[in-house]
Amino acid sequence: MAKSENHSKQKRIFDKQSGTWYEVQENQYREFDRWRTNLRKREQYWGRCFCPRSKWWLCDGNCLDCEYHTRNDVSLDDPLPNGDCTIGDYIVDDKPTPEEITSDRDLFMRLIKRLRGIDPEADRIIQIWQDHPEGISDRKVAELLGRKQRTFADEMKKFRDEFRSDRNF
Repeated sequence: MAKSENHSKQKRIFDKQSGTWYEVQENQYREFDRWRTNLRKREQYWGRCFCPRSKWWLCDGNCLDCEYHTRNDVSLDDPLPNGDCTIGDYIVDDKPTPEEITSDRDLFMRLIKRLRGIDPEADRIIQIWQDHPEGISDRKVAELLGRKQRTFADEMKKFRDEFRSDRNF
């Protein structure tokens, strides 16, 4: 009876690379088996694992080196079944175009140039804005510059209104 109890407590895991069996505790085996079964099922769901049931004991979770693993990559340049176009023709690209990037950069440079023309401490204001990427109120900026809040707020309002028409901010 002791032999069967001992046998039921000891589980074995096969290592494909070394080709050896390793004795592990039942709780370690259960944890490993749960992990690899979850991985195998996920890969089978996505059509990347074709491991037959008789070979599940070989699964070690290293899918990229497995003989039953297949890459299921889809390219946006693959032609559609009708042959007229590709998948990439139907997927919207949210990235800005080079023209939009250039336009935004030009607008940004004009804003900085105009701010420097309006305020002699423009570089210090820009540095304060950079130091507070989460945002900072005009009141705090005026306080850091040692100015009256109302005067600074009026200057910034005039500055923002002037360029609001160039680009919808």
